[in-house]
Amino acid sequence: MTTGIAPPARSATHPIEARIAAIDWPALSVALDAEGWAVVPGLFGDAECDALAACYDAPQGFRSHVHMARHGFGRGEYRYFAYPLPAPVADLRTALYTRLAPIANRWHARMGMDVRFPDAHAAFLARCHAAGQARPTPLLLSYGPGDYNCLHQDLYGEHVFPLQLAVLLSAPGDDFTGGEFLLTEQRPRMQSRAAVVPLGKGDAVVFAVNTRPVRGARGDYRVAMRHGVSALRTGQRRTLGLIFHDAG
Repeated sequence: MTTGIAPPARSATHPIEARIAAIDWPALSVALDAEGWAVVPGLFGDAECDALAACYDAPQGFRSHVHMARHGFGRGEYRYFAYPLPAPVADLRTALYTRLAPIANRWHARMGMDVRFPDAHAAFLARCHAAGQARPTPLLLSYGPGDYNCLHQDLYGEHVFPLQLAVLLSAPGDDFTGGEFLLTEQRPRMQSRAAVVPLGKGDAVVFAVNTRPVRGARGDYRVAMRHGVSALRTGQRRTLGLIFHDAG
């Protein structure tokens, strides 16, 4: 599948908010409705990717460090950022939420779900925090040879925003081999369908966290989606994960 989404403008005069505004949102919305995911090419430049990836080696900026094998999640590790988030991460989270909230509300309406999301991310976080979900969820993931991430869903409590983002911070073929981003969906009474999402360094993928609506002959129905990463063969792969709800 091709998204038809052009890279957003990137320069010192185009901060995160302007880049997000420059995305072809009608095309992205169509892709999300059709497949449950959409690629935004070139969201970050090489230097920005390298700077974010290097944050992983400064653990004072994180609230926790998870070794996936200890929990049966796969192999590899990740660190959750602490509040306050680094400026690029916080700005990206805020700007993206504003654009994704109308899509999330439309999805919930199509799936017959009563929950609606406020326009501003701060208002949604206040809802999360009032329910005891106060731990930040943006994270950096790090994989080496043989590492992988099992198929999963990032659900951290009662309040779940139905879309999230991952940005590849390493260059396929140069920094690592293997390590493809994977998505599966399970439709009722059908076998699972899988997708390998093509990503280059600095590309982002927006995708469904849990369920998404699909149009059927008798109206909309829900399909469940999961995501993961295939085993790395060589090198090191780092990724920024951006989840809009906080954790309990």
